[in-house]
Amino acid sequence: MRAAWRCCPPRWITTESKMNKSITSSTYVRCIGYKLMMQLADFIDPQEGWKKLAADIKDPSGEFRYSQVHIRRFEGLIKMGKSPTCELLHDWGTSNSTVGDLVELLTRNQFLSAARLLLPDAVRVTDDITVPLSSQETMPVCKKLVPVQENQIISVTPFLTQHNEVRPSAPSCFHQENDSLQLGDTGFHSFWFHELKNVTNNFDERPVSAGGNKLGEGGFGVVYKGYINGKIVAVKKLAAVVDVNIQDLKQQFDQEIKIMAKCQHENLVELLGFSGDGDQPCLVYEYMPNGSLLDRLACLDDTAPIPWSTRCKIVQGTGDGISFLHENNHIHRDVKSANILLNESFVPKISDFGLARASVKFTQTIMTDRIVGTAAYMAPEALRGEITPKSDIFSFGVVLLEIITGLSPIDENREPQLLLSIKEEIEDEEKTIEDYVDEKMSDWDNTSIDKMYSVASQCLNEKKNRRPDIKMVLQQLQEITA
Repeated sequence: MRAAWRCCPPRWITTESKMNKSITSSTYVRCIGYKLMMQLADFIDPQEGWKKLAADIKDPSGEFRYSQVHIRRFEGLIKMGKSPTCELLHDWGTSNSTVGDLVELLTRNQFLSAARLLLPDAVRVTDDITVPLSSQETMPVCKKLVPVQENQIISVTPFLTQHNEVRPSAPSCFHQENDSLQLGDTGFHSFWFHELKNVTNNFDERPVSAGGNKLGEGGFGVVYKGYINGKIVAVKKLAAVVDVNIQDLKQQFDQEIKIMAKCQHENLVELLGFSGDGDQPCLVYEYMPNGSLLDRLACLDDTAPIPWSTRCKIVQGTGDGISFLHENNHIHRDVKSANILLNESFVPKISDFGLARASVKFTQTIMTDRIVGTAAYMAPEALRGEITPKSDIFSFGVVLLEIITGLSPIDENREPQLLLSIKEEIEDEEKTIEDYVDEKMSDWDNTSIDKMYSVASQCLNEKKNRRPDIKMVLQQLQEITA
């Protein structure tokens, strides 16, 4: 995929416009030339803007054209060095879509510079500058902006250590005036960056299984095992990677601390402290010796299979954690087995709150320009940028399928590739849920399996208003564990 990100509309826009006078609103998308297609990709590929387009494209019948399966397949092209935007438009072009349709789609989703590249006269501009500049528009990593809907995150400033030693100010990129949340109010401990570097053996990149300190990694950084005052902790070092700019990193850091300061529950992972004085901010959590539910279901590192009775308790505890978040008007937005950690007694703890959102009116759907989350778990409306508690319910439904089957949420070498697609096979009476039960389990029974699948099926309803809320889910799950 090309990575030529630019801060403003490049000079070739005018030249290319002259070269493409033959392009009209009635020109078929499939007839757009390679060079022009790649220029469109330069605007849309950054920050996965193509997902926003894919989620908004409909067939002539009015049905959405692309599902989670398609999204995952387009995502896989990135590893092959291909542009998802180009592949998406090539595929859509087979349906006789026109440049006019494409410009309408781009304009509706705020890709105004890209739309202007195709039909300059069709997009309104002011002083030759296309406005407004969407969060999806192309900008250098160091200068990307946080969308208006998402920039209300309160910044944090290091406070005094236990020795009353004044900490240096946090980097300017992590400072914001008029903070209403002071870290002294959170009760979390403030660490020096070099302290966390020491307790993680210089952030040893070798995995723990090989004698190192690395526990795992995600989109926002790497998690290391550390020792503080004889206690094992997990240190997450946030780092800017591809498509994750400094503002995204700041939001992750601030949001995690803000959420964890307000939401403390036995089924939410405990935040112990943080470090904001170094170039890379860090978050310090309680250590979860049994790792993630995803790894334990896969019996990674030759661990024993989780018994059905324990899985039922994990489901109940995870549901309690989600319920607590929803009761406090927070939507997690990335519920998945990799974010469900297990302590020594297999008590589940939901983690990773950097994407969570608070809603003043919790029953009201929030719209966002940034589509975030994990595609294999995402509800249809989440792929269209809607933030709603029912999206957490959908994701939890996928987790329930993982609990029953022991299968990963996505496997390109499996049919169906998406785990949630087994629901269609069962509804079509091609198979039953018993055909998918994890063979590594020995203590399950048909009645409890059927009940849990029934809950999962309700959670996975395509229509969000037909899904149960978390309270209803918990009531049904209690019948299994009773």
